[in-house]
Amino acid sequence: MSPAVEFDALIIGAGFAGLYQLHMLRDRLGLKARVLEAGSGVGGTWYWNRYPGARCDSESYYYSYSFSDSLQQEWSWSERYPEHGEIRRYLDHVADKFDLKRDIQFGTRVASAEYDAAANLWHVRTEGGEAFSARFLITAVGCLSAANIPKIPGLESFGGQWYHTGRWPQEDVDFTGKRVGLIGTGSTGIQATPVIAEKAAHLTVFQRTANYSIPARNGPVSAEELREIKANYAAIREKARATINGHPFDISPDSALDVAEEERLARYEKAWETGGLRFRAAFRDLLTDKAANDTASDFIRAKIRSIVKDPKVAEMLTPKDHPFATKRPPIDSHYFETFNRDNVTLVDIKATPIAEITPAGIRTSEREHPLDIIVFATGFDAMTGPLLAMDIRGRDGVALREAWAAGPRSYLGLQVAGFPNLFTITGPGSPSVLTNMPVAIEQHVEWITGCIDHMRKNGLQRIEPEAEAAERWVEHVNEAANATLLPLANSSWYLGANVPGKPRVFMPYAGGMANYARVCAEVAAKDYQGFVLGR
Repeated sequence: MSPAVEFDALIIGAGFAGLYQLHMLRDRLGLKARVLEAGSGVGGTWYWNRYPGARCDSESYYYSYSFSDSLQQEWSWSERYPEHGEIRRYLDHVADKFDLKRDIQFGTRVASAEYDAAANLWHVRTEGGEAFSARFLITAVGCLSAANIPKIPGLESFGGQWYHTGRWPQEDVDFTGKRVGLIGTGSTGIQATPVIAEKAAHLTVFQRTANYSIPARNGPVSAEELREIKANYAAIREKARATINGHPFDISPDSALDVAEEERLARYEKAWETGGLRFRAAFRDLLTDKAANDTASDFIRAKIRSIVKDPKVAEMLTPKDHPFATKRPPIDSHYFETFNRDNVTLVDIKATPIAEITPAGIRTSEREHPLDIIVFATGFDAMTGPLLAMDIRGRDGVALREAWAAGPRSYLGLQVAGFPNLFTITGPGSPSVLTNMPVAIEQHVEWITGCIDHMRKNGLQRIEPEAEAAERWVEHVNEAANATLLPLANSSWYLGANVPGKPRVFMPYAGGMANYARVCAEVAAKDYQGFVLGR
């Protein structure tokens, strides 16, 4: 067993969060820090998600770092919505610009982390048997990085190839002339379906839950647009940080119920043609008033029925069991149009469930579908999954899995009682997946950096939340969710409902990014109220 290599801080993950946290701790505070990354390169979520059609649903110019103006000015995005390769190239550029790779250890998956109270150190072991120790342990593992592969009987017997979208191989998968089955119609399935359909001999889409989707209206970013964005970056970033969801655009102050029907439909039509997540900004109360939401839901349902030519297929694709945007709202490029193709079949697996995977394909309760390739677009064990995949043990050897047996409990989504000096960037209980992620990540990293700096300046060596403060925060997270329509989507991964046996707890903070950042700043200003700091 190799002796432990000691650092001031260990960071797990080299995506947006890990790269910025390394930069802040090493270059701003002068700490000896190391990033441990399972992949062979930077990118985090975007290192693993290389599936056909994978691209961001936030617009490129603000799905990026704001901490360096020279970085903002020198990087030019090519498309309105960046695809996975462009995001990886961007993060590679960031890592090179700030010389981060010399302190990143690639190909290193963390197996366990245990807190040693006597030494006030975290002892970390990797799957390769290496040992590290550090005063501070910071998880930058992302919210959507633990692939959820459903336990369908017979998968090991399948004679073709199968892939999960969140663990896509680095080399291209050739669908040409193949019979492909795709399971899942969340954001990922909606992105992948049109791209696979163009190549495959036949694509069979297995849908459990019909989904709303707004056209992305993706396209190239013109030189003129780039010039205007770069000239106004300061105002764009300020606007993003001041909004509920970290996007730099205004939400209409009007209620969907206070305007005449003709005006309401005209606004929805304009938002549909503009495309993207801005559709939700058409009215202020789409996520807080069911009657207001019904107007948007009905508009999108009518669009689906008008696009899909076969009325039976259109009806299968029309969501009826949850309000619009209560599950993560996808945006797409010709998703519904794809079901007009002769080589695409939709199978409703609520009506005819998947019974097993056979050597030749997928058998539902109705029939067998012969397949050469199966694609699982079945999402992730979100938010808690990446943390619980590691054996993290706090004071007295208590496992995080044990502490969170009934669902995640944290203070501000940043720390867990009983786990001193462990910080969770965009952990459960923070706005994370309900926001434009780089805004949430930068706020978290800067708060953690400020906290560690405060500790060093005041001779403090340990910080963890009071159990009562964490309980109060969990209550507040629930209150914030219940003030919206979000809990009405009872099959949502926001609740963990996509993973059998996972506790049903609403995990992200729905009280808004700007409000959350204000609370965090107030906690710090009041000498880290709700935390216990010790020497």
